[in-house]
Amino acid sequence: MVKSRPKLEDYRAFLVDLDGVLVRGGKPLLGAVAALNRLKALGRVIIFSNNSTRSRRAFAERLQGLGFAATPEEVVNSAYILGQRLIELAGPSSVFMIGEEGLKEELELAGHRLVGPEEAHFLAVGMDRDLNYEKLTKALVALRRGARFLAANADPTYPTAEGEVPGAGAVVGAITGMGFPPEEVVGKPSIIAFEVAMEAAGITSSRECLLIGDRLETDILGANCAGMDSILVLTGVTSWEDLERSEIRPTWTAEGLAELVGIKLV
Repeated sequence: MVKSRPKLEDYRAFLVDLDGVLVRGGKPLLGAVAALNRLKALGRVIIFSNNSTRSRRAFAERLQGLGFAATPEEVVNSAYILGQRLIELAGPSSVFMIGEEGLKEELELAGHRLVGPEEAHFLAVGMDRDLNYEKLTKALVALRRGARFLAANADPTYPTAEGEVPGAGAVVGAITGMGFPPEEVVGKPSIIAFEVAMEAAGITSSRECLLIGDRLETDILGANCAGMDSILVLTGVTSWEDLERSEIRPTWTAEGLAELVGIKLV
């Protein structure tokens, strides 16, 4: 049940996490498509994800294939955030990347040039399911030559249909273990991520946004740090028991997105 139900009409924008809120195991959660449409009738909706393996375009195509109405402009993920953050720091830059196709696409769309480790001014790191010793060695070369290290996110795990698997945090941890921690981790819960998402929503005040997520240490903590109201849904990685043990508190809790917007599930 929703605890002290919020007035959704009070918000101009909704930042909605993807995995565990809209989808689980690659399939839409029950009632999620209709629930997202109801939120869109109330204000601007941004799909807000720490996943860096896909570009905004690819995420929108995936969501459309699952029945959701979504455009690339309505997606903000950590790959996009990292590309934008590098522009903010240094303009179009020479970047050595460890990551997958989504991060590559977003870095190039932002105007960055992907180069070898010897030329790189920045090391950009995201989830990489093909991480190997050679890539780590190249990262070390870039860092020894003075490249600045930024990470898309540091999530320790992420959910799949087969269960939790290592996340981008495992990749970041491997590089940190060589003596080079990241200068910034730009995904949730960083304020950088929330600022980019608010800009995408056309909102300047965090009080006009509502964050809906399933993970305490990224979604809810980030919203709290940004001064934003939040709703923890229990369709993802966090259980009631997890919430009771945690010092991180959402503004509200709900069993799921459908219940939050008043959709009765049969």
